[in-house]
Amino acid sequence: MSALQTWNLDPAHSEIIFKVKHLMITNVKGEFRTFSSQIISEGSDFSKAKISLKIDTSSIFTNQEDRDNHLRSADFFETEKYPELVFEGTSFSRLDDENYKLKGNLTMKGVTREVTLDVEFGGLMKDPWGNEKAGFSVTGKLNRKDWGLNWNAALEAGGVMVSEEVKIQAEVQYIKA
Repeated sequence: MSALQTWNLDPAHSEIIFKVKHLMITNVKGEFRTFSSQIISEGSDFSKAKISLKIDTSSIFTNQEDRDNHLRSADFFETEKYPELVFEGTSFSRLDDENYKLKGNLTMKGVTREVTLDVEFGGLMKDPWGNEKAGFSVTGKLNRKDWGLNWNAALEAGGVMVSEEVKIQAEVQYIKA
């Protein structure tokens, strides 16, 4: 067993994006602009790594100020009462050289539920300053109602304004500590 290795998120080269169906016809994209994450691995072997993530809920950005303010309100994230989303990985299973299944507990608005995400390992690389970096692409889906984000509006023609399903995409780079 090799020594435990800490990897810290490089926020300048990372993003967390979500997409939600609007009016049942198109996706609206948003992002969280402030978050931190850490991986504890056995050397450069990421199978069984421990992964944690904290997201500042007030950093939500959808390029529309009124919508962002609505998302920060009690209808959605209630950012003053719940300033963070927290993810604690419970397992990181290697499927093959590039693909992993990440399971963990996501806490949002005081509710904790297990989520499963698909992770593609982009590889290891040294940057021009000699820092060892690891890159990952993360995708998944969740139902926002599972965390009490219930707001919606019925449409005259049937259906709802905002889908319950939220698609998550993250591109994350970590720096070996």
